[in-house]
Amino acid sequence: MPKILLSVFIIARNEADRIGTAIESVREWADEIVVIDSGSVDDTVKISQSLGAHTAYNAWRGYGPQKRFGEDQCRHRWLLNIDADEEITPALAAEIQSLFRSREPACAAYIIPVRDLLPGETKLARFAHTNSVVRLYNRDKARFSDSAVHDSVVVKEGRVGTLKSPALHRSFRSLSHAIEKMNSYTTAQAENMKGKTILFPTLRLIFELKAGFFKAYFLRGYMWRGRRGFIYAVVYAYGRFLRMAKYIEKVVTGH
Repeated sequence: MPKILLSVFIIARNEADRIGTAIESVREWADEIVVIDSGSVDDTVKISQSLGAHTAYNAWRGYGPQKRFGEDQCRHRWLLNIDADEEITPALAAEIQSLFRSREPACAAYIIPVRDLLPGETKLARFAHTNSVVRLYNRDKARFSDSAVHDSVVVKEGRVGTLKSPALHRSFRSLSHAIEKMNSYTTAQAENMKGKTILFPTLRLIFELKAGFFKAYFLRGYMWRGRRGFIYAVVYAYGRFLRMAKYIEKVVTGH
């Protein structure tokens, strides 16, 4: 089958160890791959170019603005967004190709189930957490929001379909990386919350740890992932606590 007239775009910074997997998962069937780099000091750009991706630099201003910049670098109407720590599975690739086989896809956008792999996992765990998000879309009918924290696609017109096969998400390289990433992201979340009215922040601070652990361990199925699942449920809960603590520090105390 000839390549689909589809642009895949990826935002990245210091992803030399992972971006090759992301690109390899789409390069055989997607007509264009664009990597938006925000200042890597490793071989992210070099590896991307060696695999046939067009690369562009854009200073980091947040998730939404970075992805909107990525959209503008693409030449096709149909876009597929994946992150540098994600991989399109063969089953999902076949499903996407089937949409373009004989006609224009029927919907304006498609939800893709993104399933997580924790560090050390080589295959999807039983009941692995799934984040269902719009990632494949017609740019004439949908675009990423400009939120610096929440990188979600806003569909302006047309139907939204759902694909069945998953993309794989390896968010954390290690426990240290998880804590580092959580610290950075919660700072951005707290900044984003400054303009909003948060009811009972001190009370929420007290319950965030327990509520966050319950959500990750039981509702997200980390309980099925042994000691690894327990560890990362605690990390998730700590992130929820840290977000609220930073909000209180910035807004309530004025620092």
